[in-house]
Amino acid sequence: MTQTAAALSTDVKNQIADALNQCVAETAVATMLAQNFHWNVTGMAFGPLHELFQKMYEDHFVAQDDLAERVKALDAHAEGTLAGMLKRSKIKEHDGKASAEEMIKVLQEAQETLAATLAGAGALAAQGGDTLTEDLCIARGQAHEKFAWFLRSHLA
Repeated sequence: MTQTAAALSTDVKNQIADALNQCVAETAVATMLAQNFHWNVTGMAFGPLHELFQKMYEDHFVAQDDLAERVKALDAHAEGTLAGMLKRSKIKEHDGKASAEEMIKVLQEAQETLAATLAGAGALAAQGGDTLTEDLCIARGQAHEKFAWFLRSHLA
């Protein structure tokens, strides 16, 4: 049964909010990865990679806000510290000292991880009857799968 956030039980809201905070954390780390690589990419593919990485971090920055605001709509606390996000995230920081190919691989793995995390959060939301969160997770997961495809295409 589909319900609005107000109609969900506190337990269900807290479980979904926790899953969304995982998504926020991983999105924040992926944002910084893309921006770091945008700044530091070099080589013959500089132009297209510089542009792709910028599209990624701009997309992810907006997504962080959308996900965190959904956490707040569920009456929960949105994780807002870098330390908390880094601790929670399955995606790890990178110093940016890498070849363009390594940057692509790191970002591809990050996109795939994030898509999987969003799929899990969406499934949890669906189970709890929160179709609005489920829809947000599906849309974001699709965006990250598309970025992963773009990145894989550079390695083919």
